[in-house]
Amino acid sequence: MYLKKLTLSNFKNHSESDFQFGKRVNCFVGDNGSGKTNILDAIHYLSLSKSYFNKIDSQNIKFNEDFFIIKGDFIKAELQSSIQCSLQKGEQKILKYNGKKYKRFSDHIGSFPIVVISPTDSNIILDGSDVRRKYIDSSIAQYNMQYLKNLIDYNKVLKQRNALLKSFSEKGYFDKLTLETFDDQLIKFGTEIFKERKHFLERLISVFKKYYVIIAGEKEKVNIVYKSQLDEDTFKNVLRNSLSKDRINHYTNVGVHKDDIVFEMNNYLIKKIGSQGQQKSFLIALKLAQFDFLEKQMGFKPTLLLDDIFDKLDDKRIEKIISFAKNEFFGQVFITDTHKERTEIILNKSRIEYTMYKIENGRVI
Repeated sequence: MYLKKLTLSNFKNHSESDFQFGKRVNCFVGDNGSGKTNILDAIHYLSLSKSYFNKIDSQNIKFNEDFFIIKGDFIKAELQSSIQCSLQKGEQKILKYNGKKYKRFSDHIGSFPIVVISPTDSNIILDGSDVRRKYIDSSIAQYNMQYLKNLIDYNKVLKQRNALLKSFSEKGYFDKLTLETFDDQLIKFGTEIFKERKHFLERLISVFKKYYVIIAGEKEKVNIVYKSQLDEDTFKNVLRNSLSKDRINHYTNVGVHKDDIVFEMNNYLIKKIGSQGQQKSFLIALKLAQFDFLEKQMGFKPTLLLDDIFDKLDDKRIEKIISFAKNEFFGQVFITDTHKERTEIILNKSRIEYTMYKIENGRVI
């Protein structure tokens, strides 16, 4: 699978930009703020129907414009597929596949899988559990459509249950039977989500550890631990035991929406004891394991986006990543960098075929 063509209209700082891409490595070079990362984000939109860097779609419309349009042509199994994502101010985002509008964006997820390695990934380690759940959910959803459906249904029921708890408090009454109706749905979807997350991580961990050793050596012992309230008891019992607290707080205190993924180094939290270099190695190994896992599940290589890696990583880590590209571990790769000469030296040294684009003020030079 590869992206053959990309067109941007009024997307972030790009008024009109057109690209014809090579099948292997494609590089965007230019100063900070020139619009390099915006191109990667546009590719992410075409793959997952949303931005990797800004969750508010309307903020991705170019200043003083009323809309953006992103178009791309993918080649997969020798067949061409045209994807278009567009947004008009004040209206709903539209996603089309070969000219036909999707009723649900979730129907598109997994068609063109993608993995991103970016300096912003540090939030997976440093921020709250919601960021780590999002990472796992995004990974699983790209190869398991039923999981995505369960996740959407779970969040919908959770919102309804919270509204019901709030209504009980405001109106001064309690209807146990009505609440149990929502509990049954929450248990149904939540239990399946828990099982799939556990299954995914059990398979991912060994692959992750392998890549960490390749990148950083065997000096540290790393691990990923899945923490869930459902490890201790059934979802039904967990909800029952939390009912009094839920009624007091007017929201659901337990469930898979409280799960966390703990990243450890030498049996301690890596965010507490890991150096910046160790954390970067951890994240790269995590993303390479995700890439490896998705390829095995889907039977073809995902697109890989590498944002500003030459500037943020040391030579040792860059050399490891480029060696993977050289050995054709990756399929199509997109790279951004602020230094044209540095990128050329690194890629020429590795004898990798690549295409380079110089970006300046949202334009291809």
